[in-house]
Amino acid sequence: MRLGGVLSEYRETPFRQEHDESVLEGWLESSPDAVLEDGGILVVGRQVSTSLGGFVDLLGVDREGNTVVVELKRGRTPRETVAQALEYASDVGRLDAAGLEGILRAYLRDESVVLAEHHREHFALEAAEAVAFNKDQRIVVVGQPVGREIRQTASFLRSKGVSVTCVELSLFQDGDGALLLSQQVVVGEESDRTAASVVSAPRAAITEEEFLASCDENGRLVFSRVLDLARKSLMPVRWGSKGFSLNADLGGTHVAVCFGYPPGSVYGQSVCTGLRRPGGVAKKIAVPDETIEALYRRARQTGLFEQAGRELRWRITQKPADSEIGQLLDWCLSAEKQIREHGPSR
Repeated sequence: MRLGGVLSEYRETPFRQEHDESVLEGWLESSPDAVLEDGGILVVGRQVSTSLGGFVDLLGVDREGNTVVVELKRGRTPRETVAQALEYASDVGRLDAAGLEGILRAYLRDESVVLAEHHREHFALEAAEAVAFNKDQRIVVVGQPVGREIRQTASFLRSKGVSVTCVELSLFQDGDGALLLSQQVVVGEESDRTAASVVSAPRAAITEEEFLASCDENGRLVFSRVLDLARKSLMPVRWGSKGFSLNADLGGTHVAVCFGYPPGSVYGQSVCTGLRRPGGVAKKIAVPDETIEALYRRARQTGLFEQAGRELRWRITQKPADSEIGQLLDWCLSAEKQIREHGPSR
């Protein structure tokens, strides 16, 4: 790794007790997408208590609405590890959507959050896409190493239709104590995953008129200019049940540049970047990491955006200056240009 122009050598090191707590759980919470071989996770809870007296290290929901129980091996025997993961999954399987929503609200400390809407916005689902929550349960066992016994048992369970993934971690440390964590899926193939059926009724997409009417005066000043930019620059706008995405068009493939949300959404009245989230730049096309970072830095340098998970968010709470709106539009055009340069037309 190059830090400040100096090469720093990292060497693999075994996990210690403090790494189990401060590094592993924090890494899993901030990078949950890395533990599934077929896509992302919306984290809904950490150290979630079960009716059987235990605690799920990390509880999430995947794109199809299945719950995901993520468990650290933590030095337990293989039999204990697998048994506990199955026990937790059986307990989580009893939760309905309201139960999951309650866990999410406690995790976010926000009693106004709606699970279905939060899930739709996190995965950038279209209006016609809907899911049945907790129709199936998935188990992810994480460890260093996972071990032959757990791998064999997990493979057997998968052959019987139980969705189990094993992720093996490696920890590296340089001379100054800086840590680097890497991961590898050692049990789990997308080809044998069974997707949950879509059963719930989809919500109708909001119209531009309805969206602007739902915003306050400050929001309308920003969003009307963004939508005008879309028309003038031929950037497709895709409408969801509450908000929209501004996209670059790669021969019919739409890549989200940013997302617009009204006051009543989970994110509040805001503009969110689309650099790293599902449906955004990094997930759809092969844009170099340095380009993503440059766009990220440029957005931060406007002074408009704040950190919002893996993305940046401009929460529109006061009247914006014309120059501020101009900075946003310039950034959108710059991002669209980078997408068109790196994304192949189809």
